[in-house]
Amino acid sequence: MELNKKRFALAATEVIGVWYVICALLVAIVPDLAMKLFSWMVHLVNLQAGVSFPEAIYGFLEVVILTYATAYIFAWLHNRSITK
Repeated sequence: MELNKKRFALAATEVIGVWYVICALLVAIVPDLAMKLFSWMVHLVNLQAGVSFPEAIYGFLEVVILTYATAYIFAWLHNRSITK
């Protein structure tokens, strides 16, 4: 079965749009927590000192969990759009 490109792109846009809003809210409401979470993902904890082992693990777990959640929601939205 070939994917419907327009519906697939729409599902991806919806998921990324939701993540963007969540990110913006985190930065606005709890900027220190947001900085810590995002720094783990992009290895910006302390550029002079490098990345420590626990922070690298936290970042890895964060990326894996967010990827799973994104893919799951994305697939759910896509499947919902093709069953209508």
